[in-house]
Amino acid sequence: MAKANNLVIVESPSKAKTIGKYLGPDYTVKASMGHLRDLPKSTMGVNLDSFDPEYVPVSGKEDVINDLKKAADKAQTVYLATDPDREGEAISWHLQQLLELPEGKGKRVTFNEITQKVVRDSIEHPRQIDYDLVDAQQARRVLDRIVGYQLSPLLWKKVRRGLSAGRVQSVATRLVVDRENEIRAFQPKEYWSLDVMLNRIGKPGSFLAHYHGETKKRELENEAQVQEIIDHITGKEFTVKSVKRSEKKRSAAPPFTTSTLQQEASRKLNMTPKRTMAIAQQLYEGVDVAGEGTLGLITYMRTDSLRLSNEAMADAASFIRHRYGDAYYYGKPHVFKTKSGAQDAHEAIRPTHVELDPERIQGSLTREQYRLYKLIWSRFLASQMANAVYDTVSIDTECAGHIFRSSHQSMKFAGFIAVYEEGRDDEAEAVGSPLPDLQEGDKALASKIEKEQHFTQPPARYTEATLVKAMEEKGVGRPSTYATIVSTIQDREYVNKVEKRLAPTALGEVVTGLMVERFQDIIDVEFTANMEQRLDAVEEGHQEWKALIAEFYEEFHQELTDAEAALEGKRLKVPDEVTEEICELCGKNMVIKVGRFGKFLACPGWPECTNTKPIVEKMPGRCPKCGSTILKRKSKRGFAYYACERGAECGFMSWDVPTAQDCEVCGQTLFKKSGRGRMKPFCINESCSHFLPEDKRGYYKKKTEETSEEAPAEEKKSAARKTAAKKTTAKKTAEKKTEKKTTRKKGEAKK
Repeated sequence: MAKANNLVIVESPSKAKTIGKYLGPDYTVKASMGHLRDLPKSTMGVNLDSFDPEYVPVSGKEDVINDLKKAADKAQTVYLATDPDREGEAISWHLQQLLELPEGKGKRVTFNEITQKVVRDSIEHPRQIDYDLVDAQQARRVLDRIVGYQLSPLLWKKVRRGLSAGRVQSVATRLVVDRENEIRAFQPKEYWSLDVMLNRIGKPGSFLAHYHGETKKRELENEAQVQEIIDHITGKEFTVKSVKRSEKKRSAAPPFTTSTLQQEASRKLNMTPKRTMAIAQQLYEGVDVAGEGTLGLITYMRTDSLRLSNEAMADAASFIRHRYGDAYYYGKPHVFKTKSGAQDAHEAIRPTHVELDPERIQGSLTREQYRLYKLIWSRFLASQMANAVYDTVSIDTECAGHIFRSSHQSMKFAGFIAVYEEGRDDEAEAVGSPLPDLQEGDKALASKIEKEQHFTQPPARYTEATLVKAMEEKGVGRPSTYATIVSTIQDREYVNKVEKRLAPTALGEVVTGLMVERFQDIIDVEFTANMEQRLDAVEEGHQEWKALIAEFYEEFHQELTDAEAALEGKRLKVPDEVTEEICELCGKNMVIKVGRFGKFLACPGWPECTNTKPIVEKMPGRCPKCGSTILKRKSKRGFAYYACERGAECGFMSWDVPTAQDCEVCGQTLFKKSGRGRMKPFCINESCSHFLPEDKRGYYKKKTEETSEEAPAEEKKSAARKTAAKKTTAKKTAEKKTEKKTTRKKGEAKK
């Protein structure tokens, strides 16, 4: 067997496995498991005079580093094949420094998609590390470190211990807080609608018409205006004044960028941006597909470009014609224009093999992988399909000078909608009810007149999808950072999810208020967007990164000094969150407090009333023993379990999750297996015919003594060998410790 004389280093084992499949025995592929060198955790790690970062090996990665060093020493060439973005470029640079690779030995390769053709082509055409990309990543890392390590202590002193601040996360929190303030300040405005049900005179058919206006469209602001119109039209004939029929075309949405993928996965799959990117990473790095081996199923998933390769568009055209027919193809490659300011380093997100349709490989994917792959595959294919075509009709009917309008649209040709239809954040436009075959001059009478009062609604709270969209539109963050930002502001409890929408916490509002008052640049959306543009300039080689940081730090340091002086001796109070829980000692509504061990309920009447309680979550269903409420609790090790609210008095406890469903046989609450995803509920009532024993609920079960006795003899021998090996290792370790102690004692004696 040929000895491998080339080393390829990637970030993850799954990516290593996929790439290793495409390269011959001359290549060894190893994973760095992410960053191996970074700023220290315990100190700032940045010289504030020169802005030189102090990088150290990541704690816990010593074995990985040593293994890579040994492999690199033996290799003739080391290919640094980390992800094709700033972060990946920086990881490759750190690897080059850590492994002490001489010039010419370390070569940089990138893969926009992990396919055999692209991997081999990239290995044949390596390049040098792009130091502009590295500097852009260093600049971002150092900026965030300076802000985090200098601003967080101020928050500790003035608000609450344990808080942290981030440069971009603070702006994202502000977007949520500003939206909440808009909602609070919103003044609803009254308006009215007026509808009439019209029956044709002398001909069958009725239709609904909505008040439109007179010569121009008119908004009805109060009931008096509505009643005046009703008085004008009551008992009078309506005349069809115009019938407009037309054909409306609708184009497909472009293929996914990072932002639009996160938005659509949130809308359609209820996936958080963080989860979306984790699953997309798996699809990019490679999945074992039955009959195909390990394949990278999608292109690189961190991009803001809409560009598609000519080869990909040609493959899509062939697939569409073959499966759906020529009429469903767009007719030519459908090229989408990337927005100005976007980086065009990578293609849009698309499947690497369009012929691998989701249903064909569903059995090889997890449920989440399948759903996300189907979303990406469908969106890409639809982007190269023909427009959807609708027949539309708009009819204006007049009475006493008032115009009432009816409209309807029906699909004539599905086009791309046969494969995919984009989700919406707002309400879809009503298509209207089917209309009779009306002609100009037709007469009708109103059989029903309906008026209804409405009020304008405040802007909606952000969802995770709409927050990502807002950050992209405002230039806050970059594709690789959206998911982290959204999850971080929730993890830090600056923002909570309420009914699937993001609302600021009292803590988030207090911290944002402090930031707005004292750090206007840090919290300013335009300033942050401008900083992103300047980081892009570093990447393009137009800006020196340390000069950028020096300019930023001068103003930031002054703001920090001014804030500390202005807040001398002050501490900002975070309002307590009032709950519906009533204190049984004094009758007041209890509030949520934060202590050393987390949140708890406390009476606001302290010090007169010292009542406190742990926070518990009420679950659906009823206790199967006594019918009381079931509460969610946590064990000492942090695991969730479910118990009766009466505690030891009842004694019911279960690791299974209670549901809102009841057993159709015994009527007791059904439970489901704990963990991710939807599980089929089951009955835990042993006297019920639908009872599901514990060993059939899908949990991992350790082998009992009984089953181990029935194990094959070979398995017993293997287990015995493992046990003996463990004992030998333990004995050797003990001997070494004894030897070291003896040596140390002898040395001390000599001294």
